[in-house]
Amino acid sequence: MSSRSNDQGRAFEYACIIELKDKIEEHRPVVLDENSVSASKRAWEIQSEELQQTLLRAADAFIDTLFSAEPLILECDGDDDDVVLSINKDSDAEGGDVRDVVIERKSIRWDIGLSMKHNHFAAKHSRLSSSIDFGSKWYNVPCADSYWDVVKPIFERLRGLKKESVAWHDMPDKENSVYEPIVLAFINELNRAYNADSTITERLISYLLGIRDFYKVVAIDKKQITEFQSFNLRGELNTDGKKTKAALIIPKADLPTEIISLRFKPNSKSTAELYLNNGWSLSFRIHNASTIVEPSLKFDIQFLGVPANIITVNCMWK
Repeated sequence: MSSRSNDQGRAFEYACIIELKDKIEEHRPVVLDENSVSASKRAWEIQSEELQQTLLRAADAFIDTLFSAEPLILECDGDDDDVVLSINKDSDAEGGDVRDVVIERKSIRWDIGLSMKHNHFAAKHSRLSSSIDFGSKWYNVPCADSYWDVVKPIFERLRGLKKESVAWHDMPDKENSVYEPIVLAFINELNRAYNADSTITERLISYLLGIRDFYKVVAIDKKQITEFQSFNLRGELNTDGKKTKAALIIPKADLPTEIISLRFKPNSKSTAELYLNNGWSLSFRIHNASTIVEPSLKFDIQFLGVPANIITVNCMWK
């Protein structure tokens, strides 16, 4: 992700904080964790006024839907606690918590989180290299020698080209000599790991979606829609209050237990498609993330399909 896109994403987090604080304060006290929001606030302040207004509209659009799913945010039930708003650190995501904005009531030990995205749907951007064991990192099954035997010579070649300051666009054979063999090695290794341990499918989804349930909130500027999507994998979302029940029901989603198909995307040498049971499917597109050749590559990982019991609400901007 470019620096500009990263700043706009952080600015969207801060727009969400602004709108949440304004709307919750109409019902109960709110405390803002100022230290946690400082980076997002700085990103907000460097955006144009036009983009700030766009992000505020995007944030405003989904909040009533959130309130309908999570009555504990607004319910005053005799506990005079504050609602605490904060933004997670990048280190939280590295530890497996992919939530960006967190809404918390400490007196009842309750919190929910939002994963905020601005004009993109990527689940993760995971890096591959000659030393990154994606199997161990993603689903706790180390990659086999057969995988390393293929990818290490390719990354060693890229390391040499980096020393010569070769640009990616000057490598006419990169699809055939780099992308395709690495994606094929990835496909073969994931199939090998699944054959050795069929439970890796659940751990793979947990790697991509984190260790805590959350709502994904995607601002789509061109369509003037904010997509609100539930990832209730452990039943942490949608808790009824003492007096108020959730108006929007968020069922628990089923994790996958089986790989149905893993293959190259048709007519592509750089993208693998993974089809799982229970409605899950993903794409893994390998790409370079720099101008000059580097001895590493990134996967742009996106969900092609999710289970029917993952609720998606398209919230129109006002």
